Amino acid sequence: MMIAARSVLHRQPRAAAASAARGFASAAAAQAQRKRVEDAQRIVVKVGTAVVSSGASGRLAVSRIGGLVEQIRELSAGQRRQVLLVSSGAVGLGRGQLGMTPADTGDSPEGLINRQMCAAAGQAVLMGTYTSMMNALGLECAQVLITQNDFVCPQRYGRLTSTLEALAMRGVVPIINENDVVTGGTELAAGEGAFSDNDMLSALVAAGVRADAVAMMTDVDAVFDKPPTEAGAKRIPVFGKKQQVAIGALSVGGRGGMASKIHAAQTAAAGGVHAVVANGHDLENISRVFAGGDVGTLFPGSKTRPTKLQHWLAHAAKSTNLKGQVRVSRSAAARLSRGAGDKCAAPAPGLTLADILSTHGDFSSNTAVEITDDEGAPIGRGMVQLASAELMARPRGGSSLHVMRPSDMVFMPASSV
Repeated sequence: MMIAARSVLHRQPRAAAASAARGFASAAAAQAQRKRVEDAQRIVVKVGTAVVSSGASGRLAVSRIGGLVEQIRELSAGQRRQVLLVSSGAVGLGRGQLGMTPADTGDSPEGLINRQMCAAAGQAVLMGTYTSMMNALGLECAQVLITQNDFVCPQRYGRLTSTLEALAMRGVVPIINENDVVTGGTELAAGEGAFSDNDMLSALVAAGVRADAVAMMTDVDAVFDKPPTEAGAKRIPVFGKKQQVAIGALSVGGRGGMASKIHAAQTAAAGGVHAVVANGHDLENISRVFAGGDVGTLFPGSKTRPTKLQHWLAHAAKSTNLKGQVRVSRSAAARLSRGAGDKCAAPAPGLTLADILSTHGDFSSNTAVEITDDEGAPIGRGMVQLASAELMARPRGGSSLHVMRPSDMVFMPASSV
């Protein structure tokens, strides 16, 4: 018994030391990830309705917007970073302007029209406020209103993001928002919208402009393992791939709840962008985020950054954007799955004509299509170089002619397609 007890006493310090070592390694890794955010040169800042307006009343939060603009000036002019701003708030501000309530802008046909009216009135107030405040501090800004249709094809997405990049490189701050004046709810109801709120819009924009980091400023301090109003809720400093979270209610006045913020941050991270979810009510948090401070929740960006087209295929393209299917051989499907460690990785060496078993749908060359295995199960997406008619007309046996380049395709397990 004495030997057994002595053995236990000897093991306990080793276990404690191992645990401490793991904790130190984890803290060091987190610090290294935060350093990458600190070093970011092209950044996106997203602010929600709860940041730019005062609750459900829809009144303009002038002091917070002023503080936000001062933070942007320091990041842009002071630290010489390229800054893009994604700002919600038009509908909420419009309600205040037109004397409406959230109930007036519901899901009914009348509510949709009211929402669009509020967006028109509120966007003018929002942009006018940003312009006057930025100009007063020596900054130039540009309004960019985006709809779901701007994501229907990679060429249009490419033109949009290239324009945003050009503005940022010139030192102009693009102020980006969804154009709620002309958009409705049909795309989202059908599940075909590229983004459901400005959280996802900021993620797609950040990945599209090859940003280094995005700060999603919200009305809570961070992502917690359960709603922060519940006892024992713990902040998650760095969000891991296997992290479990209990989701609470939607943000007040906005469409995006914590679930949407997590999904958006993960989408940005998949595009190689470091994403941080933090509290926007304390606008000093923006400076803290980009100083590498331990605030909010960090979603580390993927070490392998996909191409702009690959990120579009994996995260922006919906089923209606895909013009057909290419069915590949069992050996080709196995090769793709071996070559792609995670979603959005580039399979090598792409697909050749010999890999194609059949096509479905009538599509032209340079078209986004779904890739399926020999039994028809979706396994990926890609930009096909040949039209469907030409694919089936050419002799395929032994042909090494490339149909899809590795940089133009993504492998996506059936569970995520």
